[in-house]
Amino acid sequence: MTNQNFLIPALAVLLGLSSVGQASANVGQDAIDGCIDQIRAVGGPDGQSGTVLSSEYSEANSLIMFQDAGNTVWRCLVSNDGIVAELTVAQAADDGGGAMSGASGADAERVSFAAGTTGAELTGSLLPQESRRYVLGARDGQFLYFRLAANGPGMTYVIYNPDGSVLLDEMAAAQEYRGQLWQTGDHVIEVYNTANSAQSFNVIFGIE
Repeated sequence: MTNQNFLIPALAVLLGLSSVGQASANVGQDAIDGCIDQIRAVGGPDGQSGTVLSSEYSEANSLIMFQDAGNTVWRCLVSNDGIVAELTVAQAADDGGGAMSGASGADAERVSFAAGTTGAELTGSLLPQESRRYVLGARDGQFLYFRLAANGPGMTYVIYNPDGSVLLDEMAAAQEYRGQLWQTGDHVIEVYNTANSAQSFNVIFGIE
């Protein structure tokens, strides 16, 4: 990927490995690229640019600290083939909206339940290659139920924890989710239309 939008220091300085060969440098850059890709995916508008603060490397994995455009600091543990194993917020920006404020802004829809109920159903539509985020507050230990009822092929979804880490990797609409939560705060469910035509859908949420 191209990192022209990121204020990344010269690679030799960033790695602190001036005496290490080009192979190690390539491993380090793959880890940085993998981390940046994941932050772009979950960090909202602020996550689209930023600065690598530090990096540590071992034979098995890499630890990248990254500050996004909104001053949130992310801790990114990446295997040396560029696959993100863990992404968490190390220091949230003091913007009043928490670490996922970018994700739960104007481009997202907050889900609320009617009084006395534990679920909700919403309808929506997406153009080709578009996505929509739904924000749902829940507590550690509660159980989340989610179903994406798509009216066509190519619909998928991903569920994110309040700290920005992935709770559930991308799943096809045919696979519903039911599982126990382990963080308190705003959980984000992002629905994707990967098809080449517009799609309508229903989303069903439940908290127990």
